Amino acid sequence: MAEKDTTPARYAVMGNPVAHSKSPVIHKQFAHQVGHDIEYTALWVDLDGFAEAVQQFRAEGGKGLNITVPFKLEAYRLADNLSDRAKLAGAVNTIRFEPDGTIFGDNTDGTGLVHDLTKNLNVLLRGKKILVLGAGGAARGALGPLLKQNPVVLVIANRTVSKAKELAKTFAHFGKVEAVGYDDLVGKRFDVVINGTSASLKGEVPPLPVNLFTSGAVAYDMMYGDKPTPFLEWAMLHGAETAADGLGMLVEQAAESYLLWRGVRPETKHVIAALRKGG
Repeated sequence: MAEKDTTPARYAVMGNPVAHSKSPVIHKQFAHQVGHDIEYTALWVDLDGFAEAVQQFRAEGGKGLNITVPFKLEAYRLADNLSDRAKLAGAVNTIRFEPDGTIFGDNTDGTGLVHDLTKNLNVLLRGKKILVLGAGGAARGALGPLLKQNPVVLVIANRTVSKAKELAKTFAHFGKVEAVGYDDLVGKRFDVVINGTSASLKGEVPPLPVNLFTSGAVAYDMMYGDKPTPFLEWAMLHGAETAADGLGMLVEQAAESYLLWRGVRPETKHVIAALRKGG
């Protein structure tokens, strides 16, 4: 009888930088929770060495990868097959190595965001006016899953309006999508405002008008940190009732990745709570 393979299944997150990543902690907690034996590490990858690093990881027995900044577009190009949501997002954040040697690319970011909003924060998105700030990869990945929730309108605001218009055109057949510059937001009000820009990383806030929020509005920043982001601080000062950062989104997109790799979606609430406490 052949000996049972007792080595743990190997997964990793690849990025540059990547040392700050909470993904290893999250996936370790998931594996413990469902009784799986996995090994999950954070791998720093040279900016021009992504494809090589992926092949090497696979050759060493790796089963799957999470991909973070700045390699999501490259991962999209590297995949042999793509999920519908990866095609829509134009980016890949999760790779699964298939038994036939092909690479399957998925994008769990937008689904993770919607899951955090609807399940953890109990925000109803149907029939609501949603504003997404930014037209980069983070915003793009969120649009498909947000529009599936049937908002009355989804507005994309960006400094470069042409980029927002391009996105609005791509997603127009999923629902009512509009594209504007920040100046065009004056006089408009929204139920849910999602910051998909990297302004928070620079300690900045996009140039927003003060009367942006309806009563009971939710402000959400895809970024997260030990304290509220500049955008969330601004939002709470200017009428948002609820403010949430992207930590829940991070855990929820990880759970979607875990499901893709292992066939089970771990419970997330306790993992989010543990991370909030610094665990």
